[in-house]
Amino acid sequence: MFHRIAAVLVSLCLGLAFPLHAQAPAALPDLPPALLEDIVTGSRVLADFGVLDGFGHVSARHPTNPKHFLMSRSLAPALVSAEDIMEFDEDGNPVDARGRNVFLERFIHAEIYKARPDVMAVVHTHSPGVIPFTVSKTPLRPLYHNPSFLAAGAPIWDIAGEFGATDMLVRNNAIGHSLAQALGDKSVVLMRGHGDVTVGGAVKIAVFRAYYTDVNARLQAQAIGLGSEVTYLSAEEGAKADATNLAVIDRIWDLWKRRVQALSAK
Repeated sequence: MFHRIAAVLVSLCLGLAFPLHAQAPAALPDLPPALLEDIVTGSRVLADFGVLDGFGHVSARHPTNPKHFLMSRSLAPALVSAEDIMEFDEDGNPVDARGRNVFLERFIHAEIYKARPDVMAVVHTHSPGVIPFTVSKTPLRPLYHNPSFLAAGAPIWDIAGEFGATDMLVRNNAIGHSLAQALGDKSVVLMRGHGDVTVGGAVKIAVFRAYYTDVNARLQAQAIGLGSEVTYLSAEEGAKADATNLAVIDRIWDLWKRRVQALSAK
């Protein structure tokens, strides 16, 4: 009896000293939790909508060191948590890897942040709706007000043009630089036979654009399939609608945050 009681007491002491479910330390405790939450929300909601699957990524420029950026370790977007987010330098090197795997195509983000000081967030997707437009001569154009940013243009970048036959991946800074140059001052660039990249002045804007780029692509394919001439938004209509969308974007972002919270609670 005495030995059984002693064993229980030892187990309790060990349990207090080494909890079975210890919390992992925050990956980047000095950064605003809201920014980390935005990266998580963007990753998970785009996965829930099918814009991202096991691949693709969401990043944000570092708020106090603008040459650096923040992105998850190599992980399916639906599984990303705040503890998975890492800091990268301007060339895409992890600042503190701690043995964690990183995304091969982090150079997309590194080179766009270098080229575009106005960009605060980047999303890369393999959007099923968009990919047909990356391999056809039909330009992606806005059908309605939500994807109105497309009215400014959606250039197509072809990796083969500069690098010949590859595995189609942006696996170094030179390829990332080429992609960033093709993006130019636009909000989205299509990647031939690969996917797309959207950018914005905040995570919620880049995520909004990633989602509605996919939605517009699917609707445009349907409209073209009707067999008659399609009327698209003009450049002026697009600019005006985009300004309105940005003014009210918190409405849909708050909805998406609740959607992710509900998914996490299941």
